[in-house]
Amino acid sequence: MADVHAPWLTLLGWGEGGTAGLTPASRNALEGAEVVFGARRHLRLLPPLAAEVREWPVPFADGIPQLLAERGRRVVMLVSGDPFWFGAGSTLTRHLGPGEWQSLPAPSTFSLAASWLGWPLEGCTCLGLHAKPLTRIRPYLQRGRRLLVLLRDGGAVAELADLLQRFGFGTSRLHVLEALGGDGERIRSVQAGDAMPDDIAHPVAVGLEVDGAGPALPLTPGLPDELFDHDGQITKQAVRAMTLAALAPRAGERLWDIGTGSGSVAIEWLLAHPDNQAVAFERDAERAARARRNAHDLGVDWLEVVEGSSPDVLNDQTLSDQPPDAVFIGGGLSQALLEALWRRLPAGVRIVANAVTLESEALLAQWQQQAGGELLRLELSTAAPIGTRRGWKASYPIVKWRVTR
Repeated sequence: MADVHAPWLTLLGWGEGGTAGLTPASRNALEGAEVVFGARRHLRLLPPLAAEVREWPVPFADGIPQLLAERGRRVVMLVSGDPFWFGAGSTLTRHLGPGEWQSLPAPSTFSLAASWLGWPLEGCTCLGLHAKPLTRIRPYLQRGRRLLVLLRDGGAVAELADLLQRFGFGTSRLHVLEALGGDGERIRSVQAGDAMPDDIAHPVAVGLEVDGAGPALPLTPGLPDELFDHDGQITKQAVRAMTLAALAPRAGERLWDIGTGSGSVAIEWLLAHPDNQAVAFERDAERAARARRNAHDLGVDWLEVVEGSSPDVLNDQTLSDQPPDAVFIGGGLSQALLEALWRRLPAGVRIVANAVTLESEALLAQWQQQAGGELLRLELSTAAPIGTRRGWKASYPIVKWRVTR
C-alpha cells in the first residue's frame, strides 16, 4: 500500500551521464514515477519509461502551474546536478509545503569541474551566470583567485573573455568545460586574449584562473573615485568610507539612497553582500542613467534606480512589504524630507545624512537636538602645490548625522 505521507514530488539530480550515475534511490524514484518533467537536453538521455514524459517550457516559470496541477501523483522533476546548488530547487519549493517534496542530488557541475581541474572546491568562488549579466563577475576579479562559472552557451564564453580584457585581466586562463560527466565531455584551456573556439557546446562551465594588472575592487569600503563615472556629484572616497561605516550594512539588508548622484554609496552597499538590496532616488535623469551604468559595470546590476524629486517620489515606495533597514541622504536634504521620513519609516531604521552647506548643517543640528543620534564634523585636506612648495588644501567640511529612527 502506498505511503500517504510520502512526498509526491522528487527533485532528481540529473547529469550528462543520464541513468549511469544514478543512486539506487534515484533510480527507484524514476522507475516508479507517473509523470517525469525535464528540460529537452535532460529528456534526451532518458531510457524508455512507463511514466508520462513532459518537456519543461521556456521561460521556466511557465512550467510551475503544470507541475502543481499534478499534485497527488508520483512526479519526478529532472534538475541539473544538485537541485539546491544554483539549481531550480529553491524556485520550485517556494510553491510547496513541508513534506511535499524530496531532493535526491547528484554531483553538481561545480563538483565535477573542481574534480577535473584538481582544485579544492572550498577555495573556489562559484558563480551561476547562465541567466545573469556577466558583469556580476567584476567584484571577484582578484588576481590569483580561482572561479568556477556556469554560462548559458559558447557565445557567453567569448563574451566573458572580452569582459576580462576590458577590465585588464586579459592574461587570465579559462578552462572551458563542456558536458561534464557525459559521453561528450570535453575540456580545453585558453587565455582570455586568445581566439575563442567557435564550437563550444552547451552545457558549459569555465574554470577561471584570474590574472592581469587590472584594478581589483578593494574589499573594504571606499572604492577609488575613478572607478565611478560621475560629473562631480559623488560622495568622495574618504567621506564615502565613513558613510558606509555609519550605515553599517549587514547581510540581506535594504538601503534607500536619496540623492544618489553617481550611485556610489548604494553600489558599495550592494558590494558589501550579494544578498543586499538598494533603491537609489535621483531627480536628474542623466545622473540616474549614470548610476545604472555604474552599477552594471561594477557587478551589482540589481540596483533599483527611481527617478523623481524627494520627498514626493518616496510616496510611491511601499513600506509595508519591503521597508529599508537604512536610509542615506546624500542630496536633497530638507525639512520636508526629514519630516516625511520620520513619519513614514518604522522604528529601528538607521538614518545617515551628510550636509555641506550652512543651511543644511543648521537643519541637522536642529534634528539632532530633537531626535538624538550622533553629529560629526569631518574636515579633510589634501597636499597641493603652493608655488614651488606644498601646503594643505582644505575641502568643504562635511557634517554627518547618524541616528536610529
